[in-house]
Amino acid sequence: MQIFEAAPDDGPSLALHGGAGNRVEELTLEGRAAYSDGLQAAYRAGWRVLAAGGSALDAVCASVEALENNPLFNAGRGAALTATGQAELDASVMTGAGRAGAVAASKHAKNPVLLARAVMEQTEHALIVDPDAAFLDRHGFQPVDRDYFVTATRRQQLERVLDGRAAAARHGTVGAVARDTLGGVAAATSTGGMVGQADGRVGDSPIVGAGVYARDNVVAISGTGHGEAFIRGVVAYDIAARIRYAHADLATAVRETIEAELGQRGSTGGVIAVGADGRIVVAHNSPAMFSARGTGPEPTITT
Repeated sequence: MQIFEAAPDDGPSLALHGGAGNRVEELTLEGRAAYSDGLQAAYRAGWRVLAAGGSALDAVCASVEALENNPLFNAGRGAALTATGQAELDASVMTGAGRAGAVAASKHAKNPVLLARAVMEQTEHALIVDPDAAFLDRHGFQPVDRDYFVTATRRQQLERVLDGRAAAARHGTVGAVARDTLGGVAAATSTGGMVGQADGRVGDSPIVGAGVYARDNVVAISGTGHGEAFIRGVVAYDIAARIRYAHADLATAVRETIEAELGQRGSTGGVIAVGADGRIVVAHNSPAMFSARGTGPEPTITT
């Protein structure tokens, strides 16, 4: 297992991930340099919000929106495709105050993370499955054609998986966590899921407590990896519970949860987390994880 930890300073903190897995899988489709550039651009989008005194929620949404718009990452345009060649997108947001919103199997929202935020802020619900174009219209979003999400690279990847020439990648989720100048925390997660997954399959990304969780004075977490294991192990909440009830420090809580809920299930993945004091932990038990983290305008990037 690899753990990267950044100590807090007097300002805000931000971390984001672009997926965990094997570098020989989907994470090397266009090369490491392009992914690093994409992570840096997404980090700067979130950092501009925090540096201006904006909220942790605004920051994580800005970072994840940038990743959704970058076709290299498995979220938004360029997301992994289902067995029938379609994109079905999942996303969630959660604030440290306990508010949360999520969408699953989204087919028409250009930026699912922003639609998830609208579910949180504009409805009485926490999770909407397969939101149709009319739902988007009612909440101020312009639907896009489903072909917008599909790229030639992803079609080729799906063909290799369906032909048995490649394994179905499970680790392409993106996400962000932040602590703002007022001490509030928030998390956001977005994904296209597994390559070649069954239509209608939903992973951990839109599930509060599995792929996303935030609680002020405790932690904010976003996960990436084998979604079914994250759901069964309630990974994000398990980390928070170790901190809140067992008084574990952030790095210990993350390490113990990954070992217990992923390692013992024979699964891999990673998490990014920011503590109440602004401390950042990035950890994974997979061969690689793309991430950016920092407490200033220039992030530390790991590929």
